Amino acid sequence: MRATIGKLAAIGILAAGILAAAPAVAQQFTMKLSLPTINDVVHEYFKALKAGIEQRSGGKIKVDIYPANQLGQLPAVVEGVALGTIEAASSANGFWVSLEPRFQVFDAPGLFDGVLHGIKTTNDPAIRARMATFGADKGVEILTPGIYSPMMMLTHKAVRTVADFQGQKVRTQGGAPIQVEPFKKLGILPVSLPLGEALPAMQNRTIDGMIAGVAPFTAFKYYDVAKPLTFLPATTLVAPIVINKQFLTKIGPELAAIVKDESRKAEALFTDWNMNSIKAGEEIWRKNGGEIITLPPAEAKRYIDVVVPTGAQVLSANPRIKADYDAFVEAAKKHR
Repeated sequence: MRATIGKLAAIGILAAGILAAAPAVAQQFTMKLSLPTINDVVHEYFKALKAGIEQRSGGKIKVDIYPANQLGQLPAVVEGVALGTIEAASSANGFWVSLEPRFQVFDAPGLFDGVLHGIKTTNDPAIRARMATFGADKGVEILTPGIYSPMMMLTHKAVRTVADFQGQKVRTQGGAPIQVEPFKKLGILPVSLPLGEALPAMQNRTIDGMIAGVAPFTAFKYYDVAKPLTFLPATTLVAPIVINKQFLTKIGPELAAIVKDESRKAEALFTDWNMNSIKAGEEIWRKNGGEIITLPPAEAKRYIDVVVPTGAQVLSANPRIKADYDAFVEAAKKHR
């Protein structure tokens, strides 16, 4: 009897030891990823990031993806990443500018000729090193710059010439000077709205138009609201993916290296996959009765001649941001 009791006690001790040890090999951290869109390149990037991190971390990091503003509108999400209540997120660049003014350089009109040129420029080693310092004193770090799409403007009244911009109340990608001053020069009345608030504003005609990439326009069926979609010449939409630096510190150097390494691997989706997605989005737009407008060469030049000097003037007001802008301009020339 005593032997049996002793065996049971030993088994109990062993079981307790196994249970006590279990947390050491189980999931230790949760990484929440937020994005305002769905079924676009950022969503695919997050899916690839999730698969890579969870596999390589051996379950130590669990990654949860929240598309379509499930964790809140963009201003709250940006604040959440800064505070660490959201580990990483994507946002139209203008909303990161409110946290770190140096992000303004991504919105400089005329800087990138298009998506692929933007990717080449931001993959320049010197630019990559410079971007790594963006947000350092704000508690955040760029995982990828997210060169997302040609910038497009959806309007109830078609924009076919520079004169057609005049007097239109348009949702911009943020409220910082770099997001509004170039458009003011065109006669636009800028309105800063998160993406989630833009659709009802277009439906009730609180605004006359909005600026975004083709993916959100098709994903949220904006073609049911308005039809004319105009390419903005030499103007690229950037949607950086930004991570909380404290989270990287908390998970330790080994896991942080995995997160960054998998991020760089997943970044490849912004080339071929994204370019194919942009073309498919344009076809979806047309199939649903939408129109895609390219300004005639003379009008495109007029647009560029207005917005590029205005953007450069805005960015030159702050010496540090001017240095960033000058470095980006040189890299852009190098990679043309």
